[in-house]
Amino acid sequence: MLPSPIVLDTAAQDLLFRDARTASAFTPEPVTSTQIEALYDLVKWGPTTMNTQPLRMMLARSDAARATVISHLADGNKPKAESAPLIAVLAADVDFHTRLSRTFPHVPGAEALFADDDHRLRTAISQAWLQAGYVIVGIRALGLAAGPMLGYDAPGLDAALLSDTTWRSIMVVNIGHPAPNAWMQRLPRLDLDEVVVER
Repeated sequence: MLPSPIVLDTAAQDLLFRDARTASAFTPEPVTSTQIEALYDLVKWGPTTMNTQPLRMMLARSDAARATVISHLADGNKPKAESAPLIAVLAADVDFHTRLSRTFPHVPGAEALFADDDHRLRTAISQAWLQAGYVIVGIRALGLAAGPMLGYDAPGLDAALLSDTTWRSIMVVNIGHPAPNAWMQRLPRLDLDEVVVER
């Protein structure tokens, strides 16, 4: 039996959403492998279509990997990444379907539903993006700050770091403890009646 739903208190909601911000600068305090394990233990439970789970994460821990990622960032993003103790490249595995016999076992032969390359790519990208949202919230839940970035040369980065995989990058995320000057001014959000329609 599943436990009864529990509503997060206001402080937890603030941590994940209202007070959370995109960090642009970080302290040198490291992000440990234990913290990454805890992050994945949260992220892996988020839903994806047919439990496809295409998200993959490449952690640039070595000096060489960090330098490679940074070299492919837009100039305005390079200082942000240089200050981060950990840079993660989030990617979509375009061959996610090869694991469906394990992740979606109640539908034998489910991998055949993704035989079409274009359909499989669209699914991989869309569901990895969904999981990337879980990653950002998960980082915040662990008391860390996230700095997601799209300003980078994706084909160049993929060729440099992911060419031996079936992964395609979708985002670069800086992870760490925020520095005192980490935050930009909060930007406006749309109002409820601009976003939600009931019919």
